[in-house]
Amino acid sequence: MKTLSNPPAMLLSAVLLLAGLLEFALLHTSGIVVGFVLPAVLVLLAILTPMSLLMANQWEKVVVLRFGKLHAMRGAGMFAIVPFIDSIAAVIDQRIQTIEFNAEQALTRDTVPANIDAVLFWQVHDAEKAALEITDYRQAISRVAQTTLREAIGASPLSELLSNRKQMDEMLTAEIGRKSADWGVSAISVEIRDVSIPSALQDAMSRQAQAEREKQARVILGAAEEEVAQKFLAAADLYARNPAALQLRAMNIIYETTKERGATVLIPTAMVDAMNPGGILGLVGAAKAAT
Repeated sequence: MKTLSNPPAMLLSAVLLLAGLLEFALLHTSGIVVGFVLPAVLVLLAILTPMSLLMANQWEKVVVLRFGKLHAMRGAGMFAIVPFIDSIAAVIDQRIQTIEFNAEQALTRDTVPANIDAVLFWQVHDAEKAALEITDYRQAISRVAQTTLREAIGASPLSELLSNRKQMDEMLTAEIGRKSADWGVSAISVEIRDVSIPSALQDAMSRQAQAEREKQARVILGAAEEEVAQKFLAAADLYARNPAALQLRAMNIIYETTKERGATVLIPTAMVDAMNPGGILGLVGAAKAAT
């Protein structure tokens, strides 16, 4: 337990002790025996003053017991107790504090070993309960945080731990706060810092993700091939109803091929006859005459 000190009281005690010793020295040299009462009182006050006047910091609460029973909650600032009758049971720090905790090799719901590191932000909201209801509230909040984390890991699949950290943080905060409320301790927030799994499992998950991406790529490629086939089918149907359009398309392909300088294209005679250039030119001339 933290001990309280009071520098002003210590200074006052030193002054009283010095005054008592000086008074004792003066009376001893003068031979006056009756006057030794005053120096004795001053020395006694010098001893009792640091035990009676104590001081707590702004963020501290002091539990004072009288004859073993709760007498008062003191702080912040200077306060007085009765020596040998009152005692300080605990000095409670009410500032926000942090605890690092982890769960090593805990199994998830889908039996995957995982190591998780987290930080708990907590604060004592009821100093009386924290001092009287539990032996060591700091150790208790650490144990509760660790066991709650292991319970949460066992109830969640690995995918949820990796993707829903914010939801897991909120759940851990609520559960730890529920368990520690009876001790006067509030859980402010929990932040999961790291989730690690064995390297062999990481490699397996990487291969699985790669396989999933390849599968998706093949599906997309198949869908594209199907769409292209539908377009070709529509074009074939169009060309079947319009032979002239097919011939014009064939000639356009030849023209596009021969655009490059120095390119030579050999066309079989049967293909030239099938194109029937004369017939195509006649169709084009008739179309121009009609317009």
